[in-house]
Amino acid sequence: MTFELSKEHQDFRAVMAEFAAAEVEPYAADWDREHRFPTETVRKLGDLGVFGLHAPQEYGGAGDFTSLCIAIEEIGRADQSLGITIEAGVGLGINPIASFGNDDQKQRWLPDLIAGRALAGFGLTEPENGSDAGATRTRAELVDEHWLINGAKQFITNSGTDLTSLVTITARTGTRDDGKAEISAIIVPTGTPGFTVEPAYRKLGWHSSDTHPLSFAGVRVPEDHLLGARGRGYAQFLAILDDGRVAIAALALGCVRACRDLALAYAGQRKAFGVPIGRKQGIAFQLADLDVMAHTAELLVYSAAAMRDGIDSGAGPGPAAYRRAASIAKLQTTEYAVSATRIASQVFGGYGFMEEYPIARFYRDAKILEVGEGTSEVQRLLIARGLGLDVE
Repeated sequence: MTFELSKEHQDFRAVMAEFAAAEVEPYAADWDREHRFPTETVRKLGDLGVFGLHAPQEYGGAGDFTSLCIAIEEIGRADQSLGITIEAGVGLGINPIASFGNDDQKQRWLPDLIAGRALAGFGLTEPENGSDAGATRTRAELVDEHWLINGAKQFITNSGTDLTSLVTITARTGTRDDGKAEISAIIVPTGTPGFTVEPAYRKLGWHSSDTHPLSFAGVRVPEDHLLGARGRGYAQFLAILDDGRVAIAALALGCVRACRDLALAYAGQRKAFGVPIGRKQGIAFQLADLDVMAHTAELLVYSAAAMRDGIDSGAGPGPAAYRRAASIAKLQTTEYAVSATRIASQVFGGYGFMEEYPIARFYRDAKILEVGEGTSEVQRLLIARGLGLDVE
């Protein structure tokens, strides 16, 4: 198996880079400063086919995970907030329905989601639970052929935009024979009575990404809004997170590349002691480190993406190897991203602390990469268990 990008992938990268340069980079600072979700740009990405890159072909998608990672990386080089909007829109919005939905659910929801005419959220995380996603407190009781839902979710991306059409959530629907909670996945359409999108968070970064807490008070949805088999919701969402981790790694790669390129350009222009600062070893060695990070991150992301595409085509090393590769890619690239922003801001000196330069925005945006889609600690836990260690 090879993970070298094909000519088609390279051509697609050029298309996405051109879009990012024309439609994202000139406006990203304004979106960030105004905390404004760029609805029209998201629609343009939909017109470009970005939200359908990894979706089933029978519903208008392309079925190509590597292309999705390329799109997230290139958009993320210009704006991390818009990059996470794509990542969450596909990995957390479309994937649960595409992977576990029945024909009726797919036909109802997927066409608009794939075309970028609508967005969907993914309601897993809850107040006070965080990484312990299995400790779900939100409850759904089957009453008169309807699910009656009560509870709350937090940190939910794409849940309150003008384009949001639904949020898929996990909820306790009973108790298993072993006494543990039965957790199921349920589709909750936007506008359902009792479903409240609470005011947006004030965040350190990702200012133009949409993130809200959600509350459910006596929410009623039809029984057929159950996604997949009853009691399989937790397992379904964990499977979805593997793809999300690679996609987050692609977003982190975009951050690392942006830091390298911005710092390299600045080091060639800024003069100190009569010469460009890039002539000084203290700067040059840091730029070399950034280049190593970018190169290594690229290998991790696209080898994992190739595994995912191999699974789709019936080839490759299999789900267990992919799961390990996803955790490794997510762990290493996101920690690279945080380090890269620190190094790049140091290269820029005092200007790296000023919001007029994009480095400051990348610095703020990077930290959450180590948390979302499974923290660095969770990735180390998964990797250790993959080594056969009975760790908790």
